[in-house]
Amino acid sequence: MTLSCIQQPHQHLQANLEDGVLTLAINRSEAKNALYGELYLWIAKALDEADTNKDVRVVIFRGAEQDFTAGNDMKDFMGFMQKPYEGKAGDQPPFVLLKAAARFSKPLIIGVKGVAIGIGVTILLHADIVFADNTALFQIPFVSLGLSPEGAASRLLVKQAGYQKAAELLFTAKKFDAATAVKANLVNDVVEDVYATAQKTAQHLAALPLASLKQSKALMKQDLAEIIACVDEEAEIFMQRVRSPEMMEAVQAFMQKRKPDFSQFN
Repeated sequence: MTLSCIQQPHQHLQANLEDGVLTLAINRSEAKNALYGELYLWIAKALDEADTNKDVRVVIFRGAEQDFTAGNDMKDFMGFMQKPYEGKAGDQPPFVLLKAAARFSKPLIIGVKGVAIGIGVTILLHADIVFADNTALFQIPFVSLGLSPEGAASRLLVKQAGYQKAAELLFTAKKFDAATAVKANLVNDVVEDVYATAQKTAQHLAALPLASLKQSKALMKQDLAEIIACVDEEAEIFMQRVRSPEMMEAVQAFMQKRKPDFSQFN
């Protein structure tokens, strides 16, 4: 069974399969690996195919160079805001990717260097093991943009970090370092060489019985259906917020290079 991400590679996604380990690396360094509609769907497709491909035992997801991802590409996002969408909010590209990561049944390892913003943090909640280095800088900026949590973050971040730490990270929308990410249980460990550590860990897992790994993960994620439902529920609220006056003010402030004024909406 051939993986399309390898057979027909995307210009912004590197894919390499070696000894059962599939490495997916976002390759858009000029935009700090910011994501857009087509790329979201391509990564989701790669994960779905890897889940059923017998040659893949473990997936590593990372950036190709010095950043993980700056989150949503703002130009693409602003264009998206101006277009009406049909169907369920959960079928929009970012949420398709998050659900693909959530239901991935094999070990998923994420390596973080540089920026991890927005969905770059949310997707960590669906990984099994996460490594970062001291260059890593995280941010969950949704509230500061007039938006709301995505990807079941309102559920999973509280579960992993505890309510107060989750509230701090979500409400303040401030940037935080790798040490804080470890304390919030978003990251397993801060290491010197993220990619080498992820590779070594993946190779170790790839040598273990895959059936046992998958069964263990399934037992640990018995609430998967509830998580997927939460992703869809949050997506509906998120898409309502996308067209909110607060979001419009945030976008205008960004374009005008000024601080947004949300006092008019209180």
